[in-house]
Amino acid sequence: MFRPSAKLRTPVTDRFIDIAESPASLNFENGLLVIRRHDHSVQKVPIMDLGALVISHRQVVFTQNLLAALAEAGVLLICCDERHQPAGMLLPLKNHYAQVERFRAQASATLPKKKRLWKEIVSNKIIMQGRTLVRLYGEDSGVAPLARRVRSGDPDNIEAVAAQRYWQRIFADPKFRRSADEDPRNAMLNYGYALLRAVICRALCAAGLHPSLGLNHRNRYNAFVLADDLMEPLRPLVDERVVRLCQRLDVHELGINRQTKHDLLEMLIERYLTGGEKRTMFDLAGRWAQGLAAVYLGQKEVIGLETVEPAC
Repeated sequence: MFRPSAKLRTPVTDRFIDIAESPASLNFENGLLVIRRHDHSVQKVPIMDLGALVISHRQVVFTQNLLAALAEAGVLLICCDERHQPAGMLLPLKNHYAQVERFRAQASATLPKKKRLWKEIVSNKIIMQGRTLVRLYGEDSGVAPLARRVRSGDPDNIEAVAAQRYWQRIFADPKFRRSADEDPRNAMLNYGYALLRAVICRALCAAGLHPSLGLNHRNRYNAFVLADDLMEPLRPLVDERVVRLCQRLDVHELGINRQTKHDLLEMLIERYLTGGEKRTMFDLAGRWAQGLAAVYLGQKEVIGLETVEPAC
């Protein structure tokens, strides 16, 4: 019988499964995810070997027993809509032994503390944007130095100044606009951001924090504003991956399809260089969420964000 530990684990596996090509029935049997496809083939995968399960096909059914097992094992479950964009995720309710204490500390965080945290996040994001441009084009277009101008709470909106320079350069296309829904590059960016958001949400829950109590994002209809805050410095990793996809593929191959989805999903299990070490996205998210929790609890002054770059 499958008996998960009381503490939500951080996936260290390099395995994910995307069910997108055909209808399937999913069940949980003896510690295994069992996938029965309509061609009568059967695939069995140990739950503890999984980092993420993505459901893209519209005719996939699964049991409540499987959902409970995935949640208890800490496997990230993402369900996609008819456009193959992530639409929902499964988050655990049993996560941290001191959850109530951490909720209280998070809810009572002072405005100066939130502003200090937002400064750290924005500064790191701008540095990451600059380094991404350097890796892609050899220079940062003056983006990285803007990080030094960020003050507590970013009252001068340096984040927007950096974004304007960054987006004009990132695709080597001054006409690119993030607001253009018909642009397949935006569809790929949105897919990658949704995956990143799901990983951060899971890490926040594992750290005993509530993803709806944010620092800067305040959309009343967004239940995961804290995840949107914490993921900001990691967005450039998605951007770089999409740019390299665009450089490698023909125009008609862009957008959300089997090839691009697989490439973006691999982002979750690849290794990244940070602080002289190689870590997965799951590990990075977990460390950042734990650092944020420590700040809320008064154990640290800063999250301890470091620059992150692809290991290869």
